Amino acid sequence: MSKVKAEATISLSSTSSATEVAGATIMINPELESRVVRKLDRRILPILTVFFFLSYLDRTNIGNARVAGLEHDLGLTDRQYKIALTTLYVPYIVSEIPSNLILKHVGPRWLLPTILVIWGAITCLQGLVTSFSGLVAARFFIGMVEGPMLPSIVLYLSSFYTRQELGLRIATFFTSTSLAGAFSGLLAAAISRMDGIGGRRGWQWIFILEGLLTFVVGFSGYFLIPSTPAQAKFLTEEEQRTVAARIEKDRPALLNGGHFHMKEVGRALISPHVIMLILINFFNGTTIYGLAIFMPTIVNSLGFSPIRSQLLSVGPFAAGFVVTLFASWASDRYKSRTIPIACSSALAIIGYIIYLCTDHTYTLYGSLFLTASGVYSIPPVNSAWVSNNSEPHYRRATAIALAAVFTNCGGILSTWLFPSSEAPRYRSSVILNLVFIALLGLTAIVNGLMLHWFNVRKQDPVRRQELLAPYFESVKEDYESDFSREEEANKRAWLDLGDKHPDFKYVL
Repeated sequence: MSKVKAEATISLSSTSSATEVAGATIMINPELESRVVRKLDRRILPILTVFFFLSYLDRTNIGNARVAGLEHDLGLTDRQYKIALTTLYVPYIVSEIPSNLILKHVGPRWLLPTILVIWGAITCLQGLVTSFSGLVAARFFIGMVEGPMLPSIVLYLSSFYTRQELGLRIATFFTSTSLAGAFSGLLAAAISRMDGIGGRRGWQWIFILEGLLTFVVGFSGYFLIPSTPAQAKFLTEEEQRTVAARIEKDRPALLNGGHFHMKEVGRALISPHVIMLILINFFNGTTIYGLAIFMPTIVNSLGFSPIRSQLLSVGPFAAGFVVTLFASWASDRYKSRTIPIACSSALAIIGYIIYLCTDHTYTLYGSLFLTASGVYSIPPVNSAWVSNNSEPHYRRATAIALAAVFTNCGGILSTWLFPSSEAPRYRSSVILNLVFIALLGLTAIVNGLMLHWFNVRKQDPVRRQELLAPYFESVKEDYESDFSREEEANKRAWLDLGDKHPDFKYVL
C-alpha cells in the first residue's frame, strides 16, 4: 500500500489529533496565544457587555416605571399592563433567527451598533406616550429591533474564542443583566426625583434618559466593533493569524464557514441536544424575566415605599452578578456545563421554597438573594453549551437563535405571572417558577448523560466507518493520482456532518 493510500485509510479508521485539521498540524505559541486572549478580553468584551447591559436595562425598566407611576398615569388595568409586556416579545422572537443567519453577511460592526441606535431612539419616544395604544406600539418596535442582540453577541464571540473559553466570556457580558437589574433600581430611584421637571413625570424621564444613553453608546459602536478577527486593527497580523489558528484547531467544522443551506437550519431544529437546551432556555426565561420585571413590585408588596423598593431590589441582582461569574468560571475551569446548571437550579429551588414557607418580611427578602443568584447564573453557562455543541456555522447560528427564541417564549409567559390579585405573596406564580426551575435542573442532567452517550458511541470504529465512508469512497478509487482529494473529502465530511462528525466531542 502506498503512503497516500495509508494516509487516506487513517482518516477513516482512527481518531485525528486535536491539533490536526484536514491533515495539517496547527502549532500555536502559548505566550502569543495568552497575549491575544488578553487583548480580546480588553477590547471586545467591555463594549459587548455595555451593549447587553443597555439591552436588558431598556427591556425591563418598565418594571421600575410601573412603580414610579406609569400604570396610574396611563390608566392601565393589570391586564393592559401585561399586554404591553407581552407585545415586546412577539417581534423579539420573530427577529432572532433571521438576524443570526444574516449576521455573517451584514457584519457585526454594522448590525450591532445600528440595533442600539434605533432602539435607543424608540425608548426615548416611549417616554412620550400618553395612552395604552402608544405604549403597546413603542414596546412592539423595541422588541423588533432589540431581538437580534443576544444571539448575535453569542455567535459573534464564538468567532473569536474557543469552546472552553466561551462560558466565562458569555458570563462576562451576561452579568450585565444582574448589574442592569441592580443599576436600574438605583437609576430609577434617582430619576424618579425628577418628577415634574419639564412637565414630565418620573417614569417618563426613566425612559427618555436611559434611551438617550443607549443611542449615544450605539453610535460609538461603529468605531469600536470589528466584524472579524482579520478586521481587528488592534491585533497585529501575527495575532490575527493566531486567532484564526486557535478557532480552526478548536472547531475544524468552521473551515471557511461553509455556505448557507436550509438543511442546516433543519438539522439544528431536530438535534436532540438542541431540543433539550432550548427547553432549559424556556424554563429559565420564565423565571429570569419574572424576577427582572417584577422584582421591584415583589419588594414593594412586602410593605416598603416605592423608592425604597427600587433600592432594595439592587441587593438580589448584585448577588446574582457574583454567583454568575463564579459559576461560569467553574464551568470553563472544570470543562462542565451540566453540573453548574444543576447546582444553580438547586440554589434557586432553595430560595423559592424559603419564600413559600415563611411570613417574616426580611426572610422573604433574603430568599430573593438565593433565587436571583440561581436563576441568573444559568443563562451564560447554557448559552455556551448551545454554542459549544453545534457545528458548522449556520447550524450553530440557528441553535443559538432558537435558544434565544425559547428564552423569550418563557418571557411571554412570565408577563402573565405575578398578577396584582395575588399580591402580596404571589403564591401560585412562585410555585410555577419553582416547578420550572426544578424541571430545568432535571433537563440539564438528562442532556449531560445523553451527550456522554453520544461521545461514547462516536468511539465505535464501526459507527465511525458508517459516518465517514460516503465522503471517502471516491478518494479510495483515485487516491494514487490526487492526494488533495483526500483533504477535500475530509473537509466535506466536517462541513456536512458538523457536530455529528466522529472526531467532534460534545462538551458535557
